[in-house]
Amino acid sequence: MQASKRYTLVLGNPHYSSWSLRPWLLMSHLGMDFDVRWFNFGPPFSTLAFHEMAPAGQVPVLHANGQIIWDSLAIAEYLAEQHPGVWPIDPVARAWARSASAEMHANFSSLRNLCPFAVALRAHHHQQDMRLQGELERLQTIWQEGLSRFGGPFLAGERFSAVDAFYAPVVFRLQTYGLKLDEACQNYMNRLLELPAMQRWHQMACQDTWRDPDHEAEILRVADIHLDLRQPA
Repeated sequence: MQASKRYTLVLGNPHYSSWSLRPWLLMSHLGMDFDVRWFNFGPPFSTLAFHEMAPAGQVPVLHANGQIIWDSLAIAEYLAEQHPGVWPIDPVARAWARSASAEMHANFSSLRNLCPFAVALRAHHHQQDMRLQGELERLQTIWQEGLSRFGGPFLAGERFSAVDAFYAPVVFRLQTYGLKLDEACQNYMNRLLELPAMQRWHQMACQDTWRDPDHEAEILRVADIHLDLRQPA
């Protein structure tokens, strides 16, 4: 097995694309060698250049040794076959991390719909929603279980792994909409926000001048924006 390989990630805007954050953060934090092809949401997603890089019409996509791997969970599993550290070494922690990642990948629809990903904004919801509250309680339960069961400071133990990358977009959502969890979960959230790769993603989102009308409207349907950290369009 080679120690490092050359990869290309196909991603959407850092400000809008929660799915893109997952593999980028995982690969960045673990020191993998990769390039990025960025595509803006909206008309650029209809171009031939985009569909040549992302045949399924979605991001993220990983190009690796002539292969095309799409979907963030599939990318994580592919990388786990090539590199150590993607999942925890301990089999119990690894099984839990995979289960928690799969739940995040498949569920939490209210969190996604009512807290649209908008890294460089700070906003307040128009009103409270019981469905969102229920999912925040489930999120807190998962984080509490991982931190207490495996000892922290990350969800599945002392080392950052794919499960942390899968919950990283939630951390930005909580920050954007000012949503609070208990002290242990807040400390975990702050720990992720302090990671150099997370700070770099936030910086890229703030530097983005692209505005996608559909995403902008989606945010305004559920919240009032009180701070926009992005550069002017």
